[in-house]
Amino acid sequence: MNRVRAERLTVRQEEPFVVFLIGARINKWWLLPVAWAVGAAMGRMMKELESNRELGLVASEQFFGRTLILVQYWKSTEHLYRYARSKDHEHVPAWKVWAQRLGMSGAVGIWHETYVIEPGAYECVYHHMPAFGLGRVGELVPAEGPLKTAAGRLGHFGKKEVAA
Repeated sequence: MNRVRAERLTVRQEEPFVVFLIGARINKWWLLPVAWAVGAAMGRMMKELESNRELGLVASEQFFGRTLILVQYWKSTEHLYRYARSKDHEHVPAWKVWAQRLGMSGAVGIWHETYVIEPGAYECVYHHMPAFGLGRVGELVPAEGPLKTAAGRLGHFGKKEVAA
């Protein structure tokens, strides 16, 4: 179980990573079978990605409502693109069903956003939280000293050490 950690923490992530936001929005409740089909396909993809970490998904969080949001952390854009284009995995068959049948009704909208994050180009803080989000990807470290404030955290990691 993911225990709550009382201390203020931030994340040290020295390698680039990808944040991929993906989701769906129910537009026509009366066409619920379309929503179920989209949700089932998303579930199959997540199960595949979580059980095969070599595909490149590092961690994810899910939020449900009229708009479903999945926040995914990937090792690289190469891993993400390779999964998206692979005919040997769940995404391509699901995309074909969407493009040929499900997407035409407008019952469900789909979306995604991709962000490539370089070391030092992010900041985060967690207090009284279990490992969550980026805190499940990088090393959790105390948010103290120069890491106490958002301004101090932003750009701190990923800087090259200069010998005096």
